[in-house]
Amino acid sequence: MSRRTMQGKMVDMDKLISQNELMPAIGNMKVNARGDELGPGGKIIRKREDIVAAYYEDNPAAQPTSIKKTTSSIKLEEDINPVIAPKKTKLED
Repeated sequence: MSRRTMQGKMVDMDKLISQNELMPAIGNMKVNARGDELGPGGKIIRKREDIVAAYYEDNPAAQPTSIKKTTSSIKLEEDINPVIAPKKTKLED
């Protein structure tokens, strides 16, 4: 996924993300850019996959979904009940 900067330079975002995924994230959550939980010295305590698995064990009603599934099954309200704006008359202007 390459992007062009305002100055015309190409930036490979996938390469940039993969190079920096183990860097500590900015903030007070003590995680790296992947979402792994960090301990003292920036060492990984729990991996992101373990954190997500523990969440779904504790919350069985929550189902992991993919974006492709949800967006294809959602019908917009406009598709069901299209809103037709009334035509303005010259007196309303």
